[in-house]
Amino acid sequence: MLSSILTATFAFGASVVAQSSSSVVCIAGQCLQGFSNTTLGATLSASGVSTDVLLLPGQYTSTTNPSLLHELLVSSSASLSPSTGFANSSAGSSVSLPLNIALQPGIAIYPQAFYSGQGSYSGLPTSPVGNTSIPLTASSVALSGNVWAAVSAGGNSRVILWNSIPDVSQLPASASGSMSLLNLQSSSCSPPCSGNGVCSAAGTCSCPSGFTGSSCESCATGFFGPTCQACPSGCTSCDDGLSGTGRCLAPIVTNPPSSCNCINGECGSNGQCTCISGWTSASNGTQCSACASGFFLDTTGNCQICQLGCQQCADGTGDCITCKSGFTQDANDRTKCDATQQTTSGGTVCPDGSFSGGTSCQACSPLCQTCTGATSNDCVICGSGTYSFNGSCVTTGTGGVCQGSNLIANNNKHECDTCGSKCTTCQIPNFSVASTIDQAQCTGCLPGFVLSQGKCVASCPSGTFLSPQDNLTCTACSSSCTSCSGSANFCLTCANNLLASNGQCVNSCPSNTFSSSGNCVSCHPDCATCSGESFSQCTSCSKALPVLTNGRCLGTCSQNQYFDTTSSTCQSCDGSCASCSGAGPNSCLACSSSSQVLRGGTCTSANCTSGSSVVPGLGACLSELVIVPSSSGTSSGALPSITGLSTPITTTSPQRLQWWEILLMALGCAFIFVAFLYCWRRRARKQRAKDTARFASAKALPHKNGWRWRLARFGQKLFGHSHSEPMPESEEIALWKLRAAEEARHHREMEKLIGGSTSSRSPSPLPSLHHYKRRGSHDYSDGHSSGRLSAGSMYSQVTGMPRTGPEPRQPVKTNPLTSRFSTTTLGSSVYKKPNMSKRELTPHAPPTDAEAYAASVRQSPEPDTSYWITPANTGGSRNPFRK
Repeated sequence: MLSSILTATFAFGASVVAQSSSSVVCIAGQCLQGFSNTTLGATLSASGVSTDVLLLPGQYTSTTNPSLLHELLVSSSASLSPSTGFANSSAGSSVSLPLNIALQPGIAIYPQAFYSGQGSYSGLPTSPVGNTSIPLTASSVALSGNVWAAVSAGGNSRVILWNSIPDVSQLPASASGSMSLLNLQSSSCSPPCSGNGVCSAAGTCSCPSGFTGSSCESCATGFFGPTCQACPSGCTSCDDGLSGTGRCLAPIVTNPPSSCNCINGECGSNGQCTCISGWTSASNGTQCSACASGFFLDTTGNCQICQLGCQQCADGTGDCITCKSGFTQDANDRTKCDATQQTTSGGTVCPDGSFSGGTSCQACSPLCQTCTGATSNDCVICGSGTYSFNGSCVTTGTGGVCQGSNLIANNNKHECDTCGSKCTTCQIPNFSVASTIDQAQCTGCLPGFVLSQGKCVASCPSGTFLSPQDNLTCTACSSSCTSCSGSANFCLTCANNLLASNGQCVNSCPSNTFSSSGNCVSCHPDCATCSGESFSQCTSCSKALPVLTNGRCLGTCSQNQYFDTTSSTCQSCDGSCASCSGAGPNSCLACSSSSQVLRGGTCTSANCTSGSSVVPGLGACLSELVIVPSSSGTSSGALPSITGLSTPITTTSPQRLQWWEILLMALGCAFIFVAFLYCWRRRARKQRAKDTARFASAKALPHKNGWRWRLARFGQKLFGHSHSEPMPESEEIALWKLRAAEEARHHREMEKLIGGSTSSRSPSPLPSLHHYKRRGSHDYSDGHSSGRLSAGSMYSQVTGMPRTGPEPRQPVKTNPLTSRFSTTTLGSSVYKKPNMSKRELTPHAPPTDAEAYAASVRQSPEPDTSYWITPANTGGSRNPFRK
């Protein structure tokens, strides 16, 4: 606990070394030798190194300067001795790198400034500090990371410390003076813990006994009130919760009937069930769950006794099913069995109070009203003041209880009857012969049942409460309460539209409560006022948790803010402050700049000496923690010489490449790539040449790959001259060309022959065949192709578009037919194709008249735009065959 180590008063110098000793104090990167009483951190030592060093909080690695510190860190015999609160490792243990020196989660206080003297450490509490305050007599305070401490200092009732304080006297005036610790928490929890929990360093809320929830915001089951105290003993459940009253809702039942498989009976210590009168075990084995013989189950769940003389009667109605011997069923009332009349042997009917003695009537026992014999065991109806019980007439005691039993006298049935459902004992107040069975009042109930208006019920009805005196009787509440608990005047709900507040009926709810369903319910303990019972429904906060944020009352603002009591809001600190106690640059508690230190609440330039700097997290220069004597000091103040104190370690770091080295590497990579590409393409060409050679060999083609041919090819490429030799033609191509040339020559000769014979004739009106030259076909003639006998297709004539396929060639006959031609039939003349195998044409005889006419028709001009043959009147036929 905090109080166990922080209540001690630290007198100045009481636990401090009388005089500072020579020591070496280090942070990562720098060591100072001088006089120091600082005990913050851990002492590092190693065999073979004559000097021990004090490591201040920070991280140390194998490359940490200076060389003295480096030598100690990497030494195989290095050992660490942590000071109070720095139990990173046990004393004398080996060092593993990287080494982290840090204060454990909590607070450490020192009796002198700059963390000097024997420190005292306290970890985070496991339960809230509460309203107590712990005096802090300290000149410097060290806080671990993510931990804040609420202290009261000077005129400020509440100051939040987020950072270590090297000198308490340098705090601002509003935070100076004697300090007392109010609270100590970690800031790692999100969301923050409620006022009932404590945030641990692991970021979870630690809940005290009775509290539960992720933020310790509610009471566990069976606990009630603001402090979550346990429900009263003797209760299985109570009015629990933070706003609960703790009243007992279900008292503990000792030996309930269900504990021994019993329904209407009491369980004994041996586990046996003792049934109340009228009950017995059922056929399914459940004890005391069926009415015994001679009893029936009425509408209230009670086993009543059957009428006199009835041996068995029906449940619900009580109608007699079987009458006893000597009884007959009553004709008017089926629940009754009437006794057979007593008559003498002579037939005389005996009056009431007598029985047949044979020839005469004899008097019954004084205890019998009617009988069948002389003794009291022969009574049919017992006499006045006595009642039938197990075949005998018994008297009654106080309250009409039959003597020797727990049954009650029934004046209507003249026998002892059962008390009622769940009743173990009963009585009739002011019992007399005029009393009725419905006046019976239960005085005892089976375990688990309570008495309410003479009946045994499962719970007290509304408007009553269970008397705490006997935990059995339901007692009526006072007239001002509609429900109460514990006493008649402790109201849970009130009449006349009043509000119940802490057992009293009031017109309005007091502070720290809110109205809900006619009750004044207490606010959550975190809240001063609220709109609901949740810890996130606060409308104002107490001094212990003053910061209202999103309906929650928290203990502190953020690190760079302070709580303004005037506006009850969080305000930002000055830019020079890492944390503060108020507005302006004069209220700093720690500095935001690593080159400044705190002086009287103001952050000023550190002006560290001896080449030192401000130690991170401590707020002081290294030169302030270690006093280095000046060179002009006396010999008594001289320090021993230590090597490696300011010498940096030599490390071999990889040298950066120059620009020209990078360029050469890039060019080398490019050359390698080009060389690889050249080799790959050369190999591909060789492979193609091999494939070509194999193909030529397969086709029996000439293949040139000798060195002379390659040399000629190289010269052609070098001098830009490419002599392309014609590719050798195959036999099929040569024959095709020969055939085409022969055909062209034949056409030319035919043109000359026909043209000479028809030059003297007039033009024909028929379309010329010369217009229909094959498009796209190769003409092997010598340019005189105008008289060629080939024409375009019908598709070209109709659409004006050329054919996509090859044009059909029109055959030409060497000898035109000598049939009769007209102007309408000449276009269909067909000529035979000349024989291509002949090298020369045989001379023909002069054309006949018909041949000359046909030739003149073919050479008739035709306009290029004509696509259809248009008939025309020739003015008479010039056909020689018609002459």
